[in-house]
Amino acid sequence: MPPRLEGGHPVRQAGGRRLVDPLLRWYDAAARDLPWRAPDRTPWGVLVSEVMLQQTPVARVEPVWLEWMRRWPTPADLAAASPGDAVRHWGRLGYPRRALRLHAAARQIVERHDGEVPADLDHLLALDGIGTYTAAAVASFAFGRRHAVVDTNVRRVLVRAVEGEALPAPSLTAAELRLAERVVPDDEATAARWAVAVMELGAVVCTARSPRCVDCPVADRCAWRLAGSPAYDGPPRRGQAWHGTDRQVRGRLLAVLRGASAPVRLDALAAAVPDDELRDSRQRDRCLASLVEDGLAEPTADGYRLPQ
Repeated sequence: MPPRLEGGHPVRQAGGRRLVDPLLRWYDAAARDLPWRAPDRTPWGVLVSEVMLQQTPVARVEPVWLEWMRRWPTPADLAAASPGDAVRHWGRLGYPRRALRLHAAARQIVERHDGEVPADLDHLLALDGIGTYTAAAVASFAFGRRHAVVDTNVRRVLVRAVEGEALPAPSLTAAELRLAERVVPDDEATAARWAVAVMELGAVVCTARSPRCVDCPVADRCAWRLAGSPAYDGPPRRGQAWHGTDRQVRGRLLAVLRGASAPVRLDALAAAVPDDELRDSRQRDRCLASLVEDGLAEPTADGYRLPQ
């Protein structure tokens, strides 16, 4: 075991900077070959990938991302399409409002930035649907800027390796953000590599349920492992239900609209979710109304369709 320093564990004392070099070496050798990391990727491709990857596994995103980039290789291409086309080609990625927000962002990029994805963090944050994480990720991965890029995977790696805890708090804390900022290397190019490397480690090695510590490049300096891998003892962590929820019903209704070239009659939408599969008698109507309210569907004289 490395010698302890006065005031705490050596990794914690060093603010996590001792993790950087071994993790970067590991990433150079072990990084997954993903299309949005290719040398010819564009800032637009990075932005699309980051929006698609929110709460969605890489395996589901990759084929949809490839199809989107063939169809809409620039923000101007997507901006010229209808919002309904964006929703239709979003397919079954889930959380389809992301498609509408990405479409709106494409139009803003055309109107405000001459069709080029901005590199500036504030300009990115001003785009529809682009939050703190996504803006930092695009600025870092597409433009090599120095930012703390903090997603669920990064949070888990840092709280284990530096703080010695099994899992982070259910919600991002200010202390976590300060820790993530302290660990980021000072040099911009190195910082950008670190951002993607630490995220990759959390995605494929330092996973939530079955971490592969034997394959971890920083196992010898991980505070959690050196403490004996103590179990999580924080607030209960509940998974999201799916079967029978409004989210499931909305998804089935939207799938019918995506597959139709003309407005869909109400009786056809009703057939997509039979009465005996509803939680209550108003669920289908409630879900259809929420799709309209969210801009994912619009009523017509003959039924409902995707937004035009």
